[in-house]
Amino acid sequence: MFNREKSPEASSNKATLIAAGTTVSGDVQSDHDLRIDGAVRGNVTSTARIVVGPDGSVDGHIESQQADITGRVTGDLRVADLLQLRGTCVVEGNIAAGKLQVEPTATFNGQCQMGGTVTTLVPLKKVHERTAEA
Repeated sequence: MFNREKSPEASSNKATLIAAGTTVSGDVQSDHDLRIDGAVRGNVTSTARIVVGPDGSVDGHIESQQADITGRVTGDLRVADLLQLRGTCVVEGNIAAGKLQVEPTATFNGQCQMGGTVTTLVPLKKVHERTAEA
């Protein structure tokens, strides 16, 4: 059952799930897709795609290649390609994205920089450092 050999296609389709009812305190970093249906209190970084589900929340910055937000994010988002704000999501923070798609029911409070090279921005600070400066 656990020792079956996997095809190359199956092993290249890796993803991580932070399930509902789970709380992670600390920074999360992944080289694969990441779905958050629970709570993360820290910065989240992925070289692939980050999805924050409808009941998911992130209290920290998000940095990724692509992102799809339907839950709550309190912190800055830096997305190299496409950032989608869907449904009744709530984003409290600044956005830098190559492309941005916002549904009419989404809430976004902050500044937005779109297009150009997102990687040229000043590196994100930890949420706690940002709060201390305010």
